[in-house]
Amino acid sequence: MESLTTGAIANIVDGGHPEKPVVQILTMKRIPNSSQERWRLLLSDGKWSNSFAMLATQLNPKVDSGDITNNSIIRMDRYVCNTVQENKKVLIILDLSVIMTGAEVGKKIGTPVTYDSSKIAAQQQEQPQQQYKAPASKVAPNMSSAGGNVARIPLAQHNAPAKGPCVTKTPSGGNVHPIESLTPYQNRWTICARVTNKSGIRTWSNSRGEGKLFSMDLLDETGEIRATAFNNEVDKFYDMIEVDKVYFISSATLKTANKQYSNLNNEYEMSFNRTTEVTPCHEQTAIPTMQFNFVSLDQLESLQKDAILDVIGVCKETHDLSHVIMKSTGKELTKRDIQIVDTTAREVRLTLWGTQAETFDGSQQPVVAVKGAKLSDFNGSSLSVLSSSCVQINPDIQEAHMLKGWFDNGGNVAETVNLSGKGGQAGSVGGTFKLIAEAKQNTGTDQPEYCCAKGCIVMVRKENSMYTACPRDGCNKKVVDQGNGMYRCEKCDQTYDTFQWRIMLQACVADISDSQWISIFQDQAEQLLNTNANELGALRETNKDDFEKIMDGILFKNYNFKLRCKIETYNGENRWKASVMNLNPVDPQEHSRRLITEIKQLTGQA
Repeated sequence: MESLTTGAIANIVDGGHPEKPVVQILTMKRIPNSSQERWRLLLSDGKWSNSFAMLATQLNPKVDSGDITNNSIIRMDRYVCNTVQENKKVLIILDLSVIMTGAEVGKKIGTPVTYDSSKIAAQQQEQPQQQYKAPASKVAPNMSSAGGNVARIPLAQHNAPAKGPCVTKTPSGGNVHPIESLTPYQNRWTICARVTNKSGIRTWSNSRGEGKLFSMDLLDETGEIRATAFNNEVDKFYDMIEVDKVYFISSATLKTANKQYSNLNNEYEMSFNRTTEVTPCHEQTAIPTMQFNFVSLDQLESLQKDAILDVIGVCKETHDLSHVIMKSTGKELTKRDIQIVDTTAREVRLTLWGTQAETFDGSQQPVVAVKGAKLSDFNGSSLSVLSSSCVQINPDIQEAHMLKGWFDNGGNVAETVNLSGKGGQAGSVGGTFKLIAEAKQNTGTDQPEYCCAKGCIVMVRKENSMYTACPRDGCNKKVVDQGNGMYRCEKCDQTYDTFQWRIMLQACVADISDSQWISIFQDQAEQLLNTNANELGALRETNKDDFEKIMDGILFKNYNFKLRCKIETYNGENRWKASVMNLNPVDPQEHSRRLITEIKQLTGQA
């Protein structure tokens, strides 16, 4: 026999906070025009009903799985309720328990009416709780197909907040608003949030003037949001705000988030202005320290280039500091590459920049967790930390402890596949191997496909395999010989007294299924030919025999290629084109191990 908490709706709307009230979901409606999947609920306590409730996004899987449907009885274990516009209330359910499914209840309990605050005085006397006797247990239907909702990873699936008190009042006695309820149409609000990441101060200079800014990531029990401070607000708040501290923040400007600079799961972002107030919160809260949606390393090759993702791995190897020059600004940057590995027996290169690169200590092989790393397909799959990324060393979370335990108990000597090409084991290019015929069949016309193939180079086009290019760093445009010892680059609109050689090799590669001409460009071509472009260009001009000898030296040898494949339309005809992203000579032992693994998978022994 289950009962509803009669009068709970009126109590909550009136500013109360009953502990773990039991209510019924009458209807559920997906909120339209929202970049995130959000659900509005019509709740009933048997006496009153109200449609002011929303599910926190981390509870969406309960909708997808059919755990909560119309007529379900739930207990609201954790929730917040605030005024967002004048007297309009928004209740966000942070955590709930399903008491009875909609299929078990099968009907609306009682005759609830829409709550009207003007009727509170007339309804002061609490009526006895309506009792409902559960019918015989029935199997709840799977509502995921009926609702048509795609299963998704909840925001707080990893490092979920510990059960604890919710801060509901500001120091001045006002209501605290959940981040998930913020919109640009609200005038007065205050949030209580933890700073999970803070950037350094950056400056800019353009035709409109000069300035400076810094940004931070804010987190509460309902979600996260990016906040940015400019100029005077930088001087006012930068030294005051500390990472991992909790603050009350009010009166900032809200606008649609620019996803080019923010990868947080929020359609809005916040800008501090002259009326913004920031006050430290000294109360104990249930706000988590960080929310991660970790992607395992074996999934990287199936993701699109430039994807922003969260990763965690053990630092297996640390490389020395190096310096690079930015092509756009000419500024010198410090970088450090490290190799991280996880339990999928995959390792990948992760690049740290600036102070993080200089201070990183990999001698004890720490666990590295990165929120917001950028995925690159250069020379295989690799990751890079951005200015907006948050890097944690040996974080106190379950995934880190499990990963370190695996590494210390055999993972450190396990055989791994290096997804980042160079520096990996011989013969490994990382990825799913396909026959050339299979690759052609599986390539679509919308997006390029990436795969690996083992093949033998049977022919090379020596003519037009090289060209003279602009010597300016970053410009590979072909130059025009002026006939007077000068070379003109039309792209740069400059004339130079020298040039640099570039390789653009076309090779025919064959396997047991088919053969195909593929393109091999500068870096991979130099690796394949075991020489650099300038030396090869000099031989092409002065010693044709040696030039052809180098070209012929790669014929009838087997290589593992990582290919970027795409179907292009030319004169109304579809053509399959492939270019080499990475290559390595075939290691017989590695090749045999891969074949044995594939045989076991085909026979069901894996």
